[in-house]
Amino acid sequence: MGFTKKIIPSILLLVMILGCNSSVTIQSNNNKGEIVLTKSEQSFLDSLQYRTFLFFWNESNPANGLVKDRSTKDSPASIAATGFAIPAWAIGAEKKWITRQAAAERTLTLLKFFMKSEQSENKFATGYKGFYYHFLNMQTGEREWNCELSSIDTGLLFAGIVFARNYFDGSNEIEKGIRDLSSQLITRADWKFFTLPDSHKMPNSICLGWTPEERFHPWGWHGYNEALILYIIAAGLGMEKIEQGYETWLSTYEWSEPYKGLAHVVFPPLFGHQFSHMFIDFRNLADRYLKEKNIDYFENSRFATYVQREYAKENPKSWIGYDSLTWGLTACDGPGSSYNKDAKEFLGYAGRGTSGKDLVYFDDGTIAPTAVASSIVFAPEIVIPTLMNFMKKFGSEGLWDKYGFVDAFNLTAGWYGKDYLGIDQGPIILMIENFRNEFVWKLMMKDPVIQNGLKRLRFENLSNRSVHEK
Repeated sequence: MGFTKKIIPSILLLVMILGCNSSVTIQSNNNKGEIVLTKSEQSFLDSLQYRTFLFFWNESNPANGLVKDRSTKDSPASIAATGFAIPAWAIGAEKKWITRQAAAERTLTLLKFFMKSEQSENKFATGYKGFYYHFLNMQTGEREWNCELSSIDTGLLFAGIVFARNYFDGSNEIEKGIRDLSSQLITRADWKFFTLPDSHKMPNSICLGWTPEERFHPWGWHGYNEALILYIIAAGLGMEKIEQGYETWLSTYEWSEPYKGLAHVVFPPLFGHQFSHMFIDFRNLADRYLKEKNIDYFENSRFATYVQREYAKENPKSWIGYDSLTWGLTACDGPGSSYNKDAKEFLGYAGRGTSGKDLVYFDDGTIAPTAVASSIVFAPEIVIPTLMNFMKKFGSEGLWDKYGFVDAFNLTAGWYGKDYLGIDQGPIILMIENFRNEFVWKLMMKDPVIQNGLKRLRFENLSNRSVHEK
């Protein structure tokens, strides 16, 4: 169960990056031909993935498999980060950082915990109606912080569980147990519970959340954002009236062309363009809305990535450091008000983002490496140079540490974050692996839950063949 590599010291990594010019060629995932990477770029991506993997291994409780929300001592578990951990552990096994048995044992421990944990209206339960609370106590698994029973975070956990039943295909008792428990966990969710009624302002959409104290959240998930995968999984698991709910979702899309040639369905924080794509290969896939626009969801996220770089080049708020190699806005930590100076105000954690200068969320000069790294499948030609620039210019200044890039940095405030967030770490390791070999995509796309979900929501490829015929 031990690691087969040691953490590469930062100074050695910098030497590797700056001193090696040999190249290797890999096939691009964005239909733009081959991408030529130097060996130093390959080594850098190896190190970034490895350190990110360490977060999911070290910040997990071996007794129950839960994974911390962030890398602080007293952090609760995040069920979304826990869902991301399952494929991260598998990537670790594939790369021989841990054994396959170790990954399987941790995964089975987690699934057993979820199966045995309390499902009730008790405010300290782990979940209710087959869904789970957003944050759980790392030791007991009980609800933390009076948080909500979360539909989207449960959906992201389910995505990890669906992955597990496809990756762990062995005949031994551990892997058979993983498959059995995975199927039981995802099929016991009561989707009627989270379906908003016909009379609601968002009819038949999936409710955001529920608490024992205040009951249902007044809003349903409406587009476009990270909940795309939630609708697909719900459809694949047989949610009634999901077709009508998805129409409610599509009815709230916003189409915009913030820069010439980059028209797309907008959502300013980049995580909304990444989370669903971690698990589902959306290349050439479009629902009826995007089909009318003659664009697929993959290209939509590609354009959103380019828009962020264009915004940084334009830099309408004149933040220090923004340029074509220093960009990336998404939900992340920030300096906070203690750094306020010279009429500049800084936020703590916020859902930062931009879809062009006319649609900006909370831009206070804070850049999140995950916003860039997690877009590597969409636009490697601009992502990789930006990541290398981050490392070269800021790695030794505080941006690179135990688990790779810290969550965020702000050059105007002179601030580098100290923490790592599980929901920001997960997309880094998974998306790099999808870029390299489509690892997560290949396993997820063959699952009947995903295929049935896409079919029910009438996804097609742009050559007019239905998804199941692709």
